[in-house]
Amino acid sequence: MSFLTLRFILFLGITACIYYLLPAKKYQWVVLLAASYVFYAFTGIQYAAYILITTLTSYLAACKIDDINIACRSALKENKQIWDKDQKRAHKQKCTRITRRIMILTLVFNFGILFVLKYAGAFAETMGNRFGFSTATLRVILPLGISFYTFQAMGYVVDVFRGEISAERNFGKLALFVSFFPQLLQGPISRYSQLAEQLYAEHHADFTRIKHSLELALWGLFKKLVIADRAVIAIQTVTGAPDSFSGTTLGFTVVLYALQLYADFSGGIDIARAAAQLLGIDMIQNFRQPYFATTLTDYWNRWHISLGAWMKNYVFYPIALSKAANNVTKSIKQSRFGASKVGAHVAVVLPGTIASLIVFLIVGIWHGAGWRYIIYGLWNGGVIMLSILLKPCFEKLNQLLHINTGSMEHHVFQVLRTFLLVCIGNITDLANNGVECFVWLWRIFTEQDYFTGRTEILEKLGLTVQDYNLLLFCTLLFFAVGLIREHNPQFPLRELLDRRAFFVRWLLVFLGITAILIFGVYGPGYNAAEFAYMQF
Repeated sequence: MSFLTLRFILFLGITACIYYLLPAKKYQWVVLLAASYVFYAFTGIQYAAYILITTLTSYLAACKIDDINIACRSALKENKQIWDKDQKRAHKQKCTRITRRIMILTLVFNFGILFVLKYAGAFAETMGNRFGFSTATLRVILPLGISFYTFQAMGYVVDVFRGEISAERNFGKLALFVSFFPQLLQGPISRYSQLAEQLYAEHHADFTRIKHSLELALWGLFKKLVIADRAVIAIQTVTGAPDSFSGTTLGFTVVLYALQLYADFSGGIDIARAAAQLLGIDMIQNFRQPYFATTLTDYWNRWHISLGAWMKNYVFYPIALSKAANNVTKSIKQSRFGASKVGAHVAVVLPGTIASLIVFLIVGIWHGAGWRYIIYGLWNGGVIMLSILLKPCFEKLNQLLHINTGSMEHHVFQVLRTFLLVCIGNITDLANNGVECFVWLWRIFTEQDYFTGRTEILEKLGLTVQDYNLLLFCTLLFFAVGLIREHNPQFPLRELLDRRAFFVRWLLVFLGITAILIFGVYGPGYNAAEFAYMQF
């Protein structure tokens, strides 16, 4: 069930009415649970088995881990005067070994399901092409939101193992945390400590909150229908036959894709957050002006924030702070190289950069099967790795060239440089395979023909001059809103709107709806259901 259908609007409206009119407010979470599984059933009732398996294994594993931890603490307390330090340490280590095994088995099992469903079809197709047999019967349709609910559930299990939270003993409540329907399509990926309390709390209808949620949904719809789904027409034209276009057009397409992807993904997240907000629940933000980033690391702290936070908490830190990483640091420091200033810097940052490279390889593989996604991970992880390792060299170069790193000009240069690096990485989304990524890159930088490209862009991509003017206006609008948010992250835009006269407030809302109706890309023969991250 797509966010962009009348069926979803009716479903959300009915859910909200039942949710707020329910006399026993303490059972509101049951309404959300029922609604989430009804929502999931619309995609195919058979796929509900996967989310149930993930929920059940997470529930059993977390409860068992919690029971062992409680028993361990109890034993330590009871034998406090009997056991010496070595006995206490041995008992703790024994409990940790058992709980770690349970956690690892749960992670391997659930991520194994995700891996098989996500990559079995691509592997079978590759083998079929190589050995000449049909793979039509082997194609697998991914269950809705399997990546998002798997990451969220596994994060919960790890948090219980670490002792950061207690296991949820009510299976239904955990099932709601895993399956909460606004976040199923494309996130954000929430931690239990961030979301659970809100899901289970009592909520009352609030006019201001409901109004703000509808305004946020309107902004998301504008991004998706007016910007993303207009730009994708030109992008699909080029990616369908890249050899037919000049390097100039390919470069234009890469830049246009940056706008389209951001409008599509952030627009979908806005709608998801608006749906949750309508029900009294605030989900975390997933974007923070990513194209204002000054480094690639900064960009990934602003783009798909929930995925980045998940990777940082559950992959990066365990690797960077591991015993192996500590041993690497010690080995370098004890070497002759480590005695130098550069060596000391490398000794400190190398474990973290290796961890970053591994994280981005995982992110690349998560995006899809194929060498182009591995290239995507290597590009992002490699650039970040080199930028950190060579930081003293860059600082020295800035001093030699007398570059004022605090100037506005240098800041703009950093933003533009980072945007270029992001666009180069995005080529992996546009090309059909790994080899074609390099072909695109080579042609963009070697086959520039302004006049040919201008003709192709205006006449062959399926968009009119009016379409391009509208996209330019929307880009400037994005820039203006982003600039305000960049300088004042807590800028109360909707609160300021509330202070305006009734006529002004609703005139702006009316204009927003009118803009979507007039300029939105929709209608017969058009499928607006496919968000960029819907199949993740």
